[in-house]
Amino acid sequence: MTANIPNLPSLYDPFSTEAKWQRFWEENQIYKADPNKGGEPYCIVIPPPNVTGSLHMGHAFESALIDTLVRYHRMQGRNTLWLPGTDHASIAVHTMLERQLKVEGKTRSELGRDQFLERAWQWKAESEGTILNQLRRLGVSVDWSRERFTLDEGLSKAVVEAFARLYEEGLIYRGEYLVNWCPATQSAVSDVEVETQEVNGNLWYFRYPLTDDSGYVEVATTRPETMLGDTAVAVNPNDDRYKHLIGKTVTLPILHREIPIVGDEFVDPTFGTGCVKVTPAHDPNDFDMGKRHNLPLINIMNKDGTLNENAQEFQGQDRFVARRNVVSRLETDGFLVKIEDYKHSVPYSDRGKVPIEPLLSTQWFVKIRPLADKTLEFLDQKNAPEFVPQRWTKVYRDWLVKLKDWCISRQLWWGHQIPAWYAVSETGGQITDNTPFVVAKSEAEAWEKAKSQFGEHVNLQQDPDVLDTWFSSGLWPFSTLGWPEQTQDLATYYPTTTLVTGFDIIFFWVARMTMMGGHFTGEMPFQTVYIHGLVLDEKGQKMSKTKGNGIDPLLLIDKYGTDALRYTLIREVAGAGQDIRLEYDRKKDESSSVEASRNFANKLWNAARFVMMNLDGQTPQQLGQPVATELSDRWILSRYHQVVKQTTNYIDNYGLGEAAKGLYEFIWGDFCDQYIELVKSRLQNDADPASRRAAQQTLAYLLEGILKLLHPFMPHITEEIWQTLTQQPADSQQTLPLQIYPQVDAKLIDLALEEQFELLIGTIRTIRNLRAEADIKPGVKVTANLQTASEKERQILTAGQSYIKDLAKVETLTITGEPQSQTVAADKPQRGLKTIGLIFVGIVFARLGLAVGNAIDDIPVVGTFFEIVGFGYTAWFVSQNFLSTQARQKFWRQFFPQTQESDNAIAGVIGTIQVLIPLAGVVDTAAVSAKLQKRLTKVEAEINGLRARLSNPKFVEQAPTDVVQAAREALAEAEKQAEILRDRLKGLL
Repeated sequence: MTANIPNLPSLYDPFSTEAKWQRFWEENQIYKADPNKGGEPYCIVIPPPNVTGSLHMGHAFESALIDTLVRYHRMQGRNTLWLPGTDHASIAVHTMLERQLKVEGKTRSELGRDQFLERAWQWKAESEGTILNQLRRLGVSVDWSRERFTLDEGLSKAVVEAFARLYEEGLIYRGEYLVNWCPATQSAVSDVEVETQEVNGNLWYFRYPLTDDSGYVEVATTRPETMLGDTAVAVNPNDDRYKHLIGKTVTLPILHREIPIVGDEFVDPTFGTGCVKVTPAHDPNDFDMGKRHNLPLINIMNKDGTLNENAQEFQGQDRFVARRNVVSRLETDGFLVKIEDYKHSVPYSDRGKVPIEPLLSTQWFVKIRPLADKTLEFLDQKNAPEFVPQRWTKVYRDWLVKLKDWCISRQLWWGHQIPAWYAVSETGGQITDNTPFVVAKSEAEAWEKAKSQFGEHVNLQQDPDVLDTWFSSGLWPFSTLGWPEQTQDLATYYPTTTLVTGFDIIFFWVARMTMMGGHFTGEMPFQTVYIHGLVLDEKGQKMSKTKGNGIDPLLLIDKYGTDALRYTLIREVAGAGQDIRLEYDRKKDESSSVEASRNFANKLWNAARFVMMNLDGQTPQQLGQPVATELSDRWILSRYHQVVKQTTNYIDNYGLGEAAKGLYEFIWGDFCDQYIELVKSRLQNDADPASRRAAQQTLAYLLEGILKLLHPFMPHITEEIWQTLTQQPADSQQTLPLQIYPQVDAKLIDLALEEQFELLIGTIRTIRNLRAEADIKPGVKVTANLQTASEKERQILTAGQSYIKDLAKVETLTITGEPQSQTVAADKPQRGLKTIGLIFVGIVFARLGLAVGNAIDDIPVVGTFFEIVGFGYTAWFVSQNFLSTQARQKFWRQFFPQTQESDNAIAGVIGTIQVLIPLAGVVDTAAVSAKLQKRLTKVEAEINGLRARLSNPKFVEQAPTDVVQAAREALAEAEKQAEILRDRLKGLL
């Protein structure tokens, strides 16, 4: 035996282990990609978290999914790159900095652009590490040497290049258009940055008098302050109530402006009065209507949400203050008809958290249709990219079809400043809507272009606005790989393989990446888009800051370990794209589901310790390939290769949850609970040497294979065990992430054997369950009778009887082809004859005894002596054979063994096999029955209480829904328990 036997500590410590291997992987650049390595590339770019962010459960879930895929494909031998990075989060950072300035009593205008950006970069340097270090704690296998930031030099160069090319191609233009304006951030926001909320508001009804004094029209609106910018009233031309008014004019109250009545089929005759006010500069639908009827556009709003000079007496008032004042003035002047409560949808700025204001503004736009149409061609002709689950393809396609021009300018300072320079010398030193400009890739190029157009004395000023964050994010899959330069990384890893992201970002990000990628590279930026669901809280609700129901992943990592959290998140996935629910006790900050995964880790750890203690210090490589000498060896090897095949197939098809569940069942059930138990006797020093070595080979081979299979899901514990199992020296660069993933050996798969062994395992499990039901102590061996009419099943049971005896603690095992009921029935006549014979013999012996007794009785003294002896023997005989239940059973079993075995036994069924365990002499059935009856009484009392509660109408109607549902579930569970207890009691009678 080798003296140097590798050993694991008795308890697994995830915290020191995980930190150790995270440092080792990063310091040794284990995950550094090499485009010269060769092999089929596999590349994923991280959905870049905001630099302002901190790890939340969505990050943890998404990162666990990506890391599982990346580790798996790396172990499959592919040239793997997972590229990390962060997004500059333009609006979020800008808002945060302005909030800080407000506390200091300053504004960004007072600070100036340069100092503002200096503060922003300083804050970024201090804060960026937060989210990245938290990602490190998840053990993500990213190539940190390629970490990118959307404002770094390389990506900024890509942004300028993309803008310049699109402009030169006529796909970027500057124009006046109605945009979503956020007064809080004082910036335009895109449609996908608008969140619609249901609010309880009002519907105000006003009268607009006809100019010819022939009456009035009545309009209804949810935004009465915008009437100051009305330029028409519209009716449906098919509405008989109003068609005669088309062409007439009304006088706008308060401002006394004459405006026309127009007919437009967009008007819904059922809304309000069927007559609507038209404000083209402050409503997107009105804007389109205004273009159709050549209506003037009157803007009444400043960028901070106050009213401008076009609002006359209401100038300077906040929009909501003006709303109240306008309504009051209309009421005073006699134009207010009524006010109704009205629940309706209001668009809110996702960042500013205030209602957006449709505002007429001069902005930069991308002409989206050419880009979207090209992307649709890829989808319709090549199914590129492919969505998993497929149902998201339609959502993605529908979005591309309805896209309108994209407003890409933001009135902020933190971000990519628009590469356009205005010749302000042409417009009095100011940037106006009509100031001429040049687009250039650098300031030097801009001066060159401007001088050639406007002369040597031109004065230039760069556009102060920045680009929408999603513009740079849209370039992420190829800009991070070096585009526009034709780098080796770009040639090797682009198009990327898979994008893993949530469904809620399809519009924000996925569509923009495919449009940009299709246009600039001629290819879709990724082959597959794997859409995952959300992590729901313990009540099945979406986690959000508003609800305050988020669960801090770092808290769970600190309590249970990273591997336990990762494995839980993946294992909970019931199918690709499905939401998962995380059990969580908020009072204790505990999660039963994550705790179960920690227990799984401990199970693996203890099994590994046992295996290594029985390998005589040898590694799997030293022991060599297993030579299966016994049925159990062939069975577990077949099961293992089935699991290899199943796991590979699941991961290849994004069934990560199913793969995790399958590994759990194999490792915990087949390997730990079955095979290890089966081979324990073969590992003893006095066991057959050939059998012992075969068991060692098989254990070592399986353990190493299991560690490789499980590594993508639980990287830290598997690395720690693998290093010890393979006895890697302290300075070794060998590491589990770079090993080859297990391959299927079809020759070792024996489905018929697995089916046979499943019968044996089921039989063992049934006997164990029966032992537990009868409260038979673990150390007590029992007699077990197995009956089946199937010759095949009897052969299987006979071949595996040593396993049944060993694992189920069976001393005497009988296997018969006669069901117990037939045996009992067949014995009944024999019992009757035996009983009659015994009675007859008893009568004869009784008569002989009486005769002898009478004869002895006549002899003086001797008679008395025999009476005393007879009485003593009778007392002894009764005490030995009749005072206790077990003694009576033992006595009568001498005469009626079959009857007592049937009447005092516990039975179970596995398939067509009947399992019978006689209880006589093994347990005190009376005591067990009393215990079960006590439990049944308690459960029945609980059932009566729950039924009474649920039959109370007040409780059902007034209690919270979740409380009522919990009571119903408790009742169902109690009734199930009662049924089980009654069945167990019946089996003991």
